[in-house]
Order: sequence, then C-alpha cells, then structure tokens
Amino acid sequence: MKRIIKLLCPPILLFGISSIRKRRRNTTNSSSASNGLQQDLGIYWTEDMANQLESWGKDHTWIEIECLLASCSGKVLDIACGTGVNIVSLSKFDFLEVYGFDISNLLLDKAKEKGIDSKYLKQFDATRTEYADNEFEYSYSIGSLEHFTEDGIDKFLAECNRYTKKTAFHMIPVSENDENNGWITRGQSYFNNSVEWWNKKFSKHFTRVYVLRSGWSDSGVSVGKWFICFK
Repeated sequence: MKRIIKLLCPPILLFGISSIRKRRRNTTNSSSASNGLQQDLGIYWTEDMANQLESWGKDHTWIEIECLLASCSGKVLDIACGTGVNIVSLSKFDFLEVYGFDISNLLLDKAKEKGIDSKYLKQFDATRTEYADNEFEYSYSIGSLEHFTEDGIDKFLAECNRYTKKTAFHMIPVSENDENNGWITRGQSYFNNSVEWWNKKFSKHFTRVYVLRSGWSDSGVSVGKWFICFK
C-alpha cells in the first residue's frame, strides 16, 4: 500500500504528509512534558524571572522562614536560592551561617550583586550537589520542589536528607481542593497535588514530617504548605 501511495502521489504531497506526522509526534512530546516528564528550565535564565524573585514572597514565605529559623543556630542551606533575597533577610541572625545554591548562574550573579560573598554560593542542580554528608544543620526550599519531575523530586529529597543533619523546611503549593491534579501550568509548570501525595514523597526520606499552613495562595488553585522534615 505504501508503495502504491508513493507512485500515485506527487512528491510535494508526500512531503506535506510527512510534515503532518512530524507535527503530531511533536505534539505528543509536548503532552509528555505537560505530564511532568520534563522541567521548564529556561525561565531561570531570564531577567523577568530574576525580577519576580525579588518581591513575590515578602508578605508571607520570607517572614515564615525567618520565624522557623529564629530559634535555630548553625549552618543553613538555601536550596534553589535564586537571587539571594532570603540569605540577605536571614543575615540579621548572627547565630546562623547561611549558604545557598541555584542551577542558574544568572540568578547567582544577582545574589552576588547584593553583597553576598561568593564563598557562600554554588551553582548546582538540586538533585546532585557536592556538599558533604550532614554539612548543614538545617536546609530549606521555597517554591522549588514542585517544579521537578517525580524522579527529580525523589532525588532532590534524597540529596537534601544527605547533607542536612537535623531539619529541612520545604514550602510548596498543594491543591486547594486536596485532589491530585497532576502537572499543571500557571506561568510555570508544577505538580498541584494533595497533602497526602506530598507526604508520601517526604516520608520516604525523613522519619517525621509535619505540615503547616503558609500565607501564600494562588487564586483558588493552590495553597502554600510548609513540610517540616526531621531526620
């Protein structure tokens, strides 16, 4: 049948059929990405993202991480630290020594422009860093983990467990309807799932996990939760 079609159809029509098939394959690949099989990484090298990171958490999550760490002391790691706003805000606590890393060198350059010494900053992927085992008493992430694939989430948390000696604090959005809505896109792509779904992810790597409400919310779609994870 394919041989007959090639004989009867002009080359230009065959080229068009081939192009349609390619577009269909590309659409399928895009669908796979939307199901959480691929991260949107390019945005972390844009000025627009750098500008957003300068202010979005000032009325809720930035205050909350200060409260969570106010009675702690020792070395702290800011996971996916972005432009370093939280490192600066936590510098008021002289009993904390705060380090940070991010995948984007552009965002790290913005952090250095704030006066953060480069010795406290590293460029790493959160699923594989070069920190020593139990190097930090505490670690935290804010609005980062949900953007990873399921495999990436598991590797992220395994790595976090490895370099964190005591407690890790992770703020993420969960679905407001407490259903597993999967991989959605609202500006950025992320998992918008239930507390139970996320608890299973954290409990795989930490012995005790407590959930606290954050002041952050996203217009009836997601609400912020802090997952407090003990070794």
